[in-house]
Amino acid sequence: MSSKARLSLLFLFLVLIVGGSVISGSFYTIDQGERGVILRYGKVVDIAEPGLGFKLPFIEDVKIVSTQIHAVTYKGLQAYSQDQQPATMNVSVNYHVTDGDAAALYTQFGTVENLESRIIDKQVPTQMENVFGQYTAISAVQDRNKLVADLTAAIKNKVVGPVIIDSVQIENIDFSAAYEQSVETRMQAQIAIETRQQEYKTSQINAQIQVTNAQAQADSQLAKAKANAEATRIQGDADAAAILAKSKALQTNPSLVALTAAEKWNGQLPTTMIPGSTVPFITVGNDK
Repeated sequence: MSSKARLSLLFLFLVLIVGGSVISGSFYTIDQGERGVILRYGKVVDIAEPGLGFKLPFIEDVKIVSTQIHAVTYKGLQAYSQDQQPATMNVSVNYHVTDGDAAALYTQFGTVENLESRIIDKQVPTQMENVFGQYTAISAVQDRNKLVADLTAAIKNKVVGPVIIDSVQIENIDFSAAYEQSVETRMQAQIAIETRQQEYKTSQINAQIQVTNAQAQADSQLAKAKANAEATRIQGDADAAAILAKSKALQTNPSLVALTAAEKWNGQLPTTMIPGSTVPFITVGNDK
């Protein structure tokens, strides 16, 4: 093969390489959850949406910026409570860059990782110390939801930039072994006090029940006694009325006694008689 032919083949090969590079460098793909920052000679000129796009080869470049939610966990953060109790905590932060902030993020930080390290990483430990220091050890545990809300608000207020803080979570709060032991001891003492108070209230209730039952029984007995007394009084009044009626009847009719005796006589005469006595129901008058 002649030299001219070799040069022609080499030139064709170079053209194919350059042409392939030009063609391949003219297209780009943006995935969902990303945005493309289009640079022309290093200057931001546009934002590319997800999908296949075209750019000017050798003139324009595309930088990918993630707009998905990112999660970062800060382990072993240390802080002192308002009552000077040391605590160790793990805090997780979720954040994302909005679609419209992709250009600002690239301009200010270049990448999401740079933003995270320059802003979020610096503020989370500081705000954790500030917020936790406003709580006592006990209130930090008892009002944990409020603690998390206050920490979230503090971080959102201090993290200024093309980023949105979605949520903040305190995964654990670990105090010293000595403090946790003292808390357990206090809790046991409190439980013992509450148990004794409950037992005292129960004994008071039982005593009140006994008093009520005794009062009810006494009232019942008194009612029965009153009823019996009233019945006796009524019976006495009836008996007295009957006696009074009989007395009046005898006064108006003396023969009523003899009549009553005769009605009750069985018809037999006495077997013995006292001298001078008369036969029952036979009255002997003197003839004059």
